[in-house]
Amino acid sequence: MKIKILLVPVVLMTALFFYGCAWFGKADQDKPAQQLVQEGVEAYDSGNYKDALDAFGQLKDWYPFSKYAILAELKIADAHYHLEEYPEAVAAYEEFERLHPRNEAAPYVIYQIGRCYFEQIDTIDRDQGAAQKALETFRRLMRQYPHDPYAQRASDHIVRCLQNLAGHEFHIGRFYFKQKQYAAALHRFLTVIHQYPDVGYHDLALQYIAACESYKPTDHRIAN
Repeated sequence: MKIKILLVPVVLMTALFFYGCAWFGKADQDKPAQQLVQEGVEAYDSGNYKDALDAFGQLKDWYPFSKYAILAELKIADAHYHLEEYPEAVAAYEEFERLHPRNEAAPYVIYQIGRCYFEQIDTIDRDQGAAQKALETFRRLMRQYPHDPYAQRASDHIVRCLQNLAGHEFHIGRFYFKQKQYAAALHRFLTVIHQYPDVGYHDLALQYIAACESYKPTDHRIAN
C-alpha cells in the first residue's frame, strides 16, 4: 500500500510537467504572424541574424499560408548568407526559386546563389568548384534577366570567376611544364587562351605554348 501512495505524486507531477510544456508551447505559438515578422525584421536589420532565423523559421512553420510566408522564406536564406552559412543559404534560395519561379525577387535570388559560391572562391592553386558554380549561376542570371540590375552586378563578378579559372589552369600548366610533361602542359595552356582569353594570362600562356611545342624552354625566365 505504501508503494502505491508514493507513486501517485510522481505520476501527477509527470502529468503536470508535460501539460505545462504543452501550455507554454501553445503560448509561444499564440504569437500572431505580424508579431513574428516584426521581430524577424527588427533582428535582421540589427544584424542579429540568428534571432532573425528563429523568428522567420517560426513564422514559416506556424503560418505557412500567411501573406508573410514568402518574406520569411527569403529572409531565412538571407540570414544564412550573412552568417556565412553558404550551403544552407544556397538550399534556401534554391527552394525559394523552385516554389516561386515567377516572383519578382527571382533575379535577386539567383544573384544571391551566385554570391554564395563567389564568397567561397579559393586561391588558384586550390579546387575551383566554387568559381565554376558562381560563373554558371551568374551567366544563367544574365541569360534569364539580361536587363535586370542584378544581371549588371553579376557581370562584374564574372570577370573574377574567369580570372580564377584561368589562373588555375595556368598554375597546373606550369606544374606540368616544370615536370617536363610538355603535352599535358600544352593542353592546359591552350585551355587558357581558348576558354579564358583576355583575363590576364593570355600572353604568358602563349609563351609557354611556344616552349612546349619546341619541347625545350629557351628562356630561363619562363621555366621558373
